[in-house]
Parts: sequence; C-alpha cells; structure tokens
Amino acid sequence: MNAPWKSGLPGNRDPFAAFICDDAALDVLRPVVIELGWQPEKCNRGGLRNAVQSLSVSASPAILIVDLSESGDPLNDINALAEVCEPGTVVIAMGQVNDVRLYRDLLASGIHDYLLKPLSAQQVHDAINQALAVFTTPKMGDGDASKRHISTAVVGTRGGVGASTLATSLGWLFSDTHKLSTALLDLDVHFGTDALALDLEPGRGLTDAIENPSRIDGLFIERAMVRANDNLSILSAEAPIHHPLMTDGSAFVQLEDEFRQAFEMTVIDMPRNMLINFPQLMGDVNLVLLVCEMTLASARDTIRLLSWLKSNASHAHPMIVANKVQPGISEISRGDFESSIERKIDFVVPYDYKAACNAAKLGQVFVDANRSSKATAAIRQIAERVMGASEEDPGAIPEEKKSLLGNFDLKALLPKKNKSETETAA
Repeated sequence: MNAPWKSGLPGNRDPFAAFICDDAALDVLRPVVIELGWQPEKCNRGGLRNAVQSLSVSASPAILIVDLSESGDPLNDINALAEVCEPGTVVIAMGQVNDVRLYRDLLASGIHDYLLKPLSAQQVHDAINQALAVFTTPKMGDGDASKRHISTAVVGTRGGVGASTLATSLGWLFSDTHKLSTALLDLDVHFGTDALALDLEPGRGLTDAIENPSRIDGLFIERAMVRANDNLSILSAEAPIHHPLMTDGSAFVQLEDEFRQAFEMTVIDMPRNMLINFPQLMGDVNLVLLVCEMTLASARDTIRLLSWLKSNASHAHPMIVANKVQPGISEISRGDFESSIERKIDFVVPYDYKAACNAAKLGQVFVDANRSSKATAAIRQIAERVMGASEEDPGAIPEEKKSLLGNFDLKALLPKKNKSETETAA
C-alpha cells in the first residue's frame, strides 16, 4: 500500500534514516516507519551530532529525521549537518523547545519541518507524508514559475465603512468570476463577519494558528480553512471576547507565507488596529485598499493611514475606495475630500441599503446576491484593477505626495451656511 509513496523517492540512496535521543520518541517513530515499509533499524540512537558523524562517512537518505534535544546550539549544528548532507535530502527536526523564533530560523536554514516533543504517531505520520510529497509532487514548469501571487489588504479607515463587505466580495469575484484559487483571511479575531457573510461557520483554524504557530504548514492550511466555493477558502474566527489576543504576530506572517505557496490570490480583511500593532503583516502585501466614507473623521484617518503606509509599507500600492456614497447628502464633497488627502479617489461605490439587506437575508456575499446592482458594478471594477496588478510592476506606479494632517483645517471642509440663512436663523 506504500508503493505510490516509494516510487517518487530517489532510487540511488536509502529512503529514510533517523537519529533520536530518547527511547520514548523511538517507540513512537518505529511503528510509523514499519507501516511505511521501511527498515526500523534505520531509527538510530543519538541526536544531531551523531547524525553529522554518521553522514560524513556514508550517503545521505532521502528523508532524514534528527533530534535537537541534546544540541546546545541548534542553528550552528544544523549548519554542520548541511555540510555533510547530499543535495535534495529532506530534513525533519524534533526537539523540546517551543519557540517560534527557533522554528522560523530552522525553516530558514533549510529544515523541512520541526516537531515538538512529546511526539504522537499521527504527528510523525503527517510530517513524513509531507516530506514524501516533496518527491511525489510534480515540479513546476517555467510557465507556472512566472505566475505572480497577489496579496491585497482591505483596511477600513473607520468602523462600519464596509471594508468586510468589500473584502468578501473581492474574494468571491477572484474565485468565482476569474477562477483563481483565493484565500480570504479575516483578522478581526473576535468580531469578524467574513464567514457570516458567506453563511459559514468560522471553525477554530485561526485561533489554533495563533495558539500554536509551529503547526502552520500546507497540511494545516488545507485542514483549517473553510471552503466557500471550489476556489475560495476562508480562515477566520469568533474567539471568546473574554480571551484577549495574545500573539506577537508571527502566526499571521506564517499564514501569509503558506498562502503564497497554496493560492494565487490572498485577500486580507485587516482591521486598522491590526495594521498598527503588527506592521510586519504588510511585508508581502502588494495592494492596500483604504475603504473610506465622505466624512471629516474618515478624511483625517485616510490622511494618517496614507502617511503610515508611506513610512512603513512603501512597497504596497494604496488605492482609495469611497464606499456607501450618497450624492448630495455627504458630510463633505468629493472634491474637498480629495483636496484634503492630496490624491484622487480611485473608486466610488454607491450606497445601496436594499442590496445589503438582500445579501444578508440570502446568506450570500454582496456581489453574488446583487449581480445587477450599481455597487456590484463598481466592486467588479475594483477587482479588475487588482487583477491588473499581476500584469504590471507596482513599483512603476507614480507615488502620491505625502499628506500631512497639519496642513489642513478639516473643519473648513464642512459646507458653510450662507449669510441670508444666518440672518434668518437669528
């Protein structure tokens, strides 16, 4: 039953070897190795340094498991292992240190995975299966390598401006209309509505990722994400409101890394507080949609966020989307708004209360429930513009002038009463 797995392994060397420090881990590993049809004698006693000594005088296996428990300097010892390992060896490390930085450093050094002790049979089995997939998965051709992954962050300048509506709609359009594999990440861990808009249960995937970032890999993504359609998967949460968010943000960065490998498009519904608290989230974001409304407060915060992006994420191209616009009754005019932020509004989405209610009643995203709405037409234009980013160099887009909040008297943007109205009121 293991023939399909063996067929992808190199035929000129042993398929497997392990160097383990303790009997408890060996007792877990050996039955899994036997199940896969390999020799249990390849599970050797001794940790990483023993592996280095052994492999310095013998050929490397296709898959190597090494124990870091007795290593005083794991990263340095891993570098020593790399010097004796043949190219193409897939290395799985294990140890007792539960540290996100160590995990990321090990991955950066070339380790395929890191398992935390005490081991479980399922944990080991999953890790080996993922290592086997390296040999059995077809290599991407040149055509596939040229594809770009587009990551779009949707940030509301104020609460209630409709950023989540826009994020879910874009995710749906990328996946349903453009047939692109799309990940939707809702970073409002306690009060996110993206799953609700798709009529889905959010599951525990996002909270599990936050609690244990070391588990995040391709298999975790596949199991944790909830599928909305054939091409759209969502990762969100409804964490208990009495549990504060305890994370350094590394889980979110790791999720973004995995999304780049597994999907063609990523849409991040990013609350503005997450943007400020975890600026590292913007490291690989291509586009930032700043969703605003035609109010003084939104103009002020649009200026501040544009300035923040200029200083902290200059590589990400910002686009201004005015949502829920009602001509003639806005707090400030479009011209005054654009003057205050020193740039043009890229897209205007008209306010359509009935369409929003219809989407909520049907349990569908806005653009799916209201295909003929003028608001849907505007959102489709936004999706087309984001798609166009895959065909151009975002760095070639001219940068806007940096806005400084102190240059503007926002109160002066309010419509003035004329003299006759003032005299009448008196």
